[in-house]
Amino acid sequence: MNNKLLTYREASAQYTVEEKVGQFFMPAAFINDTEEEIRKIETLIKKHRIGGVSFFHSRASAATNYEGKKEVLYNANSFEVLKKLVKRYQSVAKIPLLISIDAEWGLAMRVENTPQYPHAITLGAIKNRADLIEKVGNCIAIDCKAAGIHWNFTPVADINNNPENPVIGYRSFGSNKHSVSDKAAALARGMQGQGILNCAKHFPGHGDTATDSHLGLPSIDKLKAELLENELVPFQRLIEEGIDAVMIGHLSLPAIAGKDIPATVSPNIIKGMLRNDLGFNGVVVTDALNMHAVSKLFPEKGELEWRAFDAGNDVLCFSENPKEGIETIVRNASPDQIEESFKRIWELKRKSTICNASPLESLTVAGDLNSTLAKHAISLYKGNKSDLEHFRSQDFIGVEFSHMQGNTFFKVLQEHLNFPIISASSLSAENLSKQLDHDKPLLLAIFPPKVKPQHNFGFSKSKMNLLHALLKNRQIVLYLFGNPYFLNTKVFDDIK
Repeated sequence: MNNKLLTYREASAQYTVEEKVGQFFMPAAFINDTEEEIRKIETLIKKHRIGGVSFFHSRASAATNYEGKKEVLYNANSFEVLKKLVKRYQSVAKIPLLISIDAEWGLAMRVENTPQYPHAITLGAIKNRADLIEKVGNCIAIDCKAAGIHWNFTPVADINNNPENPVIGYRSFGSNKHSVSDKAAALARGMQGQGILNCAKHFPGHGDTATDSHLGLPSIDKLKAELLENELVPFQRLIEEGIDAVMIGHLSLPAIAGKDIPATVSPNIIKGMLRNDLGFNGVVVTDALNMHAVSKLFPEKGELEWRAFDAGNDVLCFSENPKEGIETIVRNASPDQIEESFKRIWELKRKSTICNASPLESLTVAGDLNSTLAKHAISLYKGNKSDLEHFRSQDFIGVEFSHMQGNTFFKVLQEHLNFPIISASSLSAENLSKQLDHDKPLLLAIFPPKVKPQHNFGFSKSKMNLLHALLKNRQIVLYLFGNPYFLNTKVFDDIK
């Protein structure tokens, strides 16, 4: 740990080629892992001088369990385990590690019992309050610092222009390029204000896809001019505002890179579009190299790492073959290639203001800020406020579609209004109909079980049919607590 203040020139003169190439690698580290696996990471750090690690919850979490077949075990002490692992890994590092994580909506994305802030789609609904979005970035950064983390792989700069997107969706600030640009920039500024490194992802835009790149290779049939007009607008804005890094998505753009060529290994996309067209000179990071969109294309160990580096990536995230990757890059890369990436990474390490500081002692408290954000994010989709006032003056029945026990929304309303409540979750259409007074309007509260669009956001076909019947035949005021893209399902076709 003595070399953390070395200048780039000092570090370049001191370290071997192998040590410099080791800095390009950021394998996954799992918070809830076995001692055997933890020691393997320590060996990588000591023997191969890897540049950092990226933390995930466990080997059963989404990072490796794409099909969701493994049970993710709950660990109430994950945060304390994370802090201890950060210190443990740093203690064996000759060259200080960059510690990264995906904390798009807070450490809670990876770590139990830590603050969770709203998903990007909720922040995207807030109008004219960039200060609130900055505050979110600020708080998330404080929590990262408390864990000993330097680098948060966010903001998501993808424009969610495909409602059926299985992997971006609620992680995006929305479908409007200007709103996405503004919100992503505000979140990035908030993190930078606390000295936490940030990263725009997933270049050149993962929004207009219907394939999950964890499982396969998405293809976007657009020309460069089309991308410059829409998908690339948020990235250009973030670059102009000084984003620290850009993450490359595992996407195919046939018109630019050729058929079935992932952006991850395409010089045309990284060196051409990102560096030349958009003028980005910072660190370029791969998305996780274990993802099937790329890992299945390069079965030979070390080949994917070399191809990704040769295409223009500086940091190879979630490499499963760092030893072979280092050997292949050392064997194939030119001295200038290696030196350029080493310089970018080294300067990024020096930029992180917390590399030399002790972690903070406490986490943020999200409650008050989340309440404020929720109030500003409420959106009226159809109708007007006078309709709501008229509805409130009538006798009505509350109907909930939910997978949860208890309904805070109805509970709070009943402190002021007296109305009956019926849960549709366990009733058939016939039984529900028997319980409803057909002369009374309905206050409908919907809580979709899932945030992703597959399989009707988690609702069964029978429940969707029941919902459709109510929407078609009754006077209704509807409150949706969940992904707003639920309103794009077919049950709403009659009322749009």
